Amino acid sequence: MLSRIYSLGIRGVAGYPVLVELDLANGLPGFTTVGLPDSAVRESRERVASAVRNSGFRFPQRRITVNLAPAQSRKEGTHFDLPIALAVLSASGQVPSDGWPARYCFVGELALDGRLRPVPGVLSMAMRAKAEGFSAIVVPEENAAEARSVGLPALSAGSLRQIAEFLSGRGELGGGAEAAPRADAQTAEDLSDVKGQEQAKRALEIAAAGGHNLLLIGPPGAGKSMLARRLITILPELSAGEAVEATRIHSLCGRAGDGLLKRRPFRSPHHSCSAISLIGGGPAARPGEVSLAHGGVLFLDELAEFNRSSLEALRQPLEDHRVVVARARETLEYPARFQLIAATNPCPCGWRGHPTRECRCTPKRIELYVSRLSGPLLDRVDLHAHVAALDFKEWEGPAREGDSSQRARERVLAARERQRERFQREDFAVNAYLPPRDLRSACGLDAAGLEALEAASRKYDLTARSLDRLLRVARTIADLAGSPWVRREHVAEAVQFRGFERMVN
Repeated sequence: MLSRIYSLGIRGVAGYPVLVELDLANGLPGFTTVGLPDSAVRESRERVASAVRNSGFRFPQRRITVNLAPAQSRKEGTHFDLPIALAVLSASGQVPSDGWPARYCFVGELALDGRLRPVPGVLSMAMRAKAEGFSAIVVPEENAAEARSVGLPALSAGSLRQIAEFLSGRGELGGGAEAAPRADAQTAEDLSDVKGQEQAKRALEIAAAGGHNLLLIGPPGAGKSMLARRLITILPELSAGEAVEATRIHSLCGRAGDGLLKRRPFRSPHHSCSAISLIGGGPAARPGEVSLAHGGVLFLDELAEFNRSSLEALRQPLEDHRVVVARARETLEYPARFQLIAATNPCPCGWRGHPTRECRCTPKRIELYVSRLSGPLLDRVDLHAHVAALDFKEWEGPAREGDSSQRARERVLAARERQRERFQREDFAVNAYLPPRDLRSACGLDAAGLEALEAASRKYDLTARSLDRLLRVARTIADLAGSPWVRREHVAEAVQFRGFERMVN
C-alpha cells in the first residue's frame, strides 16, 4: 500500500513543499527513510512507532519505506513526524484517505505518547503553504497563532489521535481567525532616565529618525548603555511587512511566540561571542544575531572588546543588509537589515580625557585598543557621539521636559512620515537606505549646504562612502527640522557627529 502526505521544509528562511511518500510492503519488518534525511528525521521512526501505538492504533509489522521528495534537498528537523505518522495510518487503512491528503499539509513533532509538540519555522512554512494553494495547514496548538498570521486557515491539534479522528470525520480541530500582532512586554525604561548628555540624546534621536548606525564613546558610567537601551522606546512599531520578515527569522530559531512581532527586536550579544554566532552559519547554517536583529537594533556594548574577526565580519551585512552562508551543497541567504548601536571606552582603563580621573594606559596600549576598530568598519557608522562624564549637578537635577521617550518618539515619527512620502513605500523607508543614485535628488542640497559638504570633505579627508553617509544624516536632520532642503546648518550638525579619532584623542 502506498500513501502520500504533504508537508513542508525550510531552506534558509523560505519554506518549500515536501511530499512524504510511504510504502508498506511484505517482508521482514523494517523502517527506512530516504530523501537526504538528517539524524533528527531518521530518528523519527522511533517516535512515530511509539506515538502510533500509544494513540490506540496498530503499527504495521511490515517493511516500511519513507521517501521525502524532492530527494535532492536535505531534510532537517522533527516536524516530519506528524506527516510520516499519518502516512502510516493512511497506508495501513486505519485512517481513510478520501481526498484530504491533497488539501492539507501537516507539520509537527510527536511525543512518545502521541502528543504534538511545537516546531520552529512554522511562519515560513505557512507562507509557502498559502502560496502553494493548500486549503489549510495543520500544526501543533502552540504554533497555531503564528501560522494564522499569514491569513491561511491553520487547524491546530494537541495529539495525533485528535487529527486522526478529524480526518475520519469523527471530530474537529481548533481553528480561528488571523492572529493579531502579539502584545510584547512593555518596558519601564524611558529616555528621561538619562540625565544630561544632550549631545548624545540628540544623536540617538537622529539615529532613530533615519535608521542610522551610532557609536557612543565615553568613560565608564557615563550612560552609554542606558542611552542605547532606550533607543527602542523612541522607535516606531514594526510595519506589517517588517513584522512578517522579523518574525520569520525568530520563528526559524524557535523564538516567535504568539503571532507577529510588534516591537522592534533588540539584540545585545556579549563581546565574547564568536563570528558565527554574530553573523550566522555553523554546521546547521542558522541565522546569527545580525539576522535576529533584522528590522530592529543590534547593540554591541564594549565594542573594542569584541574579537577583531567578528567585527570585520560585520562590514558586509552593514553594507548589503543581508548575510550569505555558503555551503558545499547550497547557498543560503538571511536578511540582516538592522540598526547598529555600539558603545566603547576611549582607552582600556576608560578614563582617558576624564576631567578628574587619571588615565594610566600607555600610548602603546591605547594604540592597540583603538586599532581594534578598523577604518572601514568605522566608515560604516554614520554617527559618532561623545558621552561625557556626568557631574553631580546634572545627576541631581530634573530631566528636561522634552527628554521623555514619548516626546522624542513623536518627533521621530514625524520625520519618518516625511521619509515614507519620499520613498513611496512603508517597509524600511528611512534615509539610511537611500541608494547612492537617488541620494542627491532626494536630499535637495542647496548651494550653501553643498559648500559646507565640500569644506568638510577637504578638512577631514572623507571617503566617498563617508560623504554619502554624511549626506544621509544631514537629510535626516532636515527631516527632523521639517525642512524640504538640506541646508548649511544641517550639514554642519552632521559633521559634528563624525570623527572617531577626534573623540578618543
